[in-house]
Amino acid sequence: MKNSFNQIPRAFGKAVLSVALLAATATASLTAQAETLRMGMVTPPTHIWNKTSEHFNDNLQAATSGKTKIMIFPLSKLGGEQQMIDLLQSGGIQLAVLTAGVLSNREDSISGWFLPGLFDSVADAAAATQRPEAQKMLKKLEADKLVGLGYTLAGMRHVISLQPMTSVDDFANKKIRSFPNKVFNDWWQELGAAPTAMPLSEVSPALTTNLLDAVDVDLDVVVGLKMYQQAPNLTLTNHMAFPGIVVASKKWWDSLTDEKRETVMKSFKEAESWGFKQQEAAEVSNLEKLKAEGVQVNSFAKASLQPVMNKISGKYLSENPDIKAFYSENK
Repeated sequence: MKNSFNQIPRAFGKAVLSVALLAATATASLTAQAETLRMGMVTPPTHIWNKTSEHFNDNLQAATSGKTKIMIFPLSKLGGEQQMIDLLQSGGIQLAVLTAGVLSNREDSISGWFLPGLFDSVADAAAATQRPEAQKMLKKLEADKLVGLGYTLAGMRHVISLQPMTSVDDFANKKIRSFPNKVFNDWWQELGAAPTAMPLSEVSPALTTNLLDAVDVDLDVVVGLKMYQQAPNLTLTNHMAFPGIVVASKKWWDSLTDEKRETVMKSFKEAESWGFKQQEAAEVSNLEKLKAEGVQVNSFAKASLQPVMNKISGKYLSENPDIKAFYSENK
């Protein structure tokens, strides 16, 4: 009886240990199966690029029953765009939204997006993203160890400024924060302004201290960073489109099964389409928000920009056959 009684705790202990080991193994297995992807971008959380990325995450979690999710890092929390490219190439992060302007420094044809006057609206630019020349741009990024999944559009480019700008003459000698890209530089220099490169985080302080006179910007950023508190004048020039390109690390992408790649792409493509529709609506709602905040919307004779638009476009069409093909496909 004594021996039998003593054996009960030992047997019970072994059973408990077995259950604990099974539970630990199951937990480790689930942990191994779960995957959190890191995705960086330079825009604030309220920006359409961030919202599109959040929708992408929702789709991916739904498609994988929560086994794969995306952790989003806004406002350059993973570093500037060049740092994010380095991380993508090494596999340190899996996804990012990069400006077409930065990627155009690696693939010249992407500068075609910035030909002034090529697109009249977000809807026009959205249609262009699905055409062959825009898709060819994405494919060429593989040479830089990046996989182009698709596009996300900010609003059209306008000018917000300290003082009203109602004519081309008002741009003369003004320091305008402009994206650091050769087409943007040519555009503003041709208009007599001084294009000034500056991180988004530094723009509002620079307006406050008069280091800048104006900003070449989309309305999502104006609203998200409340730039109108420093620069209360908006000129609706509508001079360029401004796409972001959603890219994946080729190192990570190549490690996926065909089935997983298909799941990621399907999740993104629905989010891409959703984001385009959201941005079309945001062009209207952002303008109404700015008016409600007391921003002065200045009238502007857009036709006065046409000679410069023609000159800039002509330069790049003659220099690059891929840009010419993109222009011809969309004009």
